[in-house]
Amino acid sequence: MSVELIVMLTWHDVTVPNAKEIFLECKDAPAKHWGFKIEGTTPESMRDLICCMKEHGKTVYIEVLAMDEETSLKAAQICVETGVDHVLGTVYNEKVAKLLEENGIGYSPFAALSPDSRLRGSVESIVERAKADVAKNTSGITTSAFRYVDGDPIELLKALDPAMEKPFRLAGSVNTFERIDFLKTLPNLAAFTIGGAFFEGKFGGTFAEQITKVCEYLKK
Repeated sequence: MSVELIVMLTWHDVTVPNAKEIFLECKDAPAKHWGFKIEGTTPESMRDLICCMKEHGKTVYIEVLAMDEETSLKAAQICVETGVDHVLGTVYNEKVAKLLEENGIGYSPFAALSPDSRLRGSVESIVERAKADVAKNTSGITTSAFRYVDGDPIELLKALDPAMEKPFRLAGSVNTFERIDFLKTLPNLAAFTIGGAFFEGKFGGTFAEQITKVCEYLKK
């Protein structure tokens, strides 16, 4: 399985105001997977952007940072109503999983997050919690491994990858080709997100040029 890029039209955890304009400028770049967050949108603008992305053949992801059941369910319902393909996030919630499953939407919850939305604990404990979520009615899990605060993110990913019985996804802090080199070595990693690093020009060039560079780099 080759790892894919998910282009996120978010910066500082908020969808940028000109997300649709940026997408249309970059729609011909070789990235099939695109996403954003509910934050910074309205249901109307969210539906419009998703429809635009799908008209151009894209698979659409929404990253949800909510952790409590009420907010997670509300976000999941918005995703159902607006035609999202895959939800990255919430922590695992059975009601959310059921709602998304019934509507044919992929669900990859964040595994092992602490209440402050950080990855904490030993590598072993995080892997065990991730395995538990993978065994449930999910598409896999999402991890923010590069934001692991109690140890080495690389060691965490080396331990997590072989333990995953479903493809998993990584969100956040992919901002160098060196990190991409490492991610390409993980057989069970399906995709990773890049948002802020593109807005900050970490890969050099325009937004579209950076997407192209990363997509071409993944093929090497």
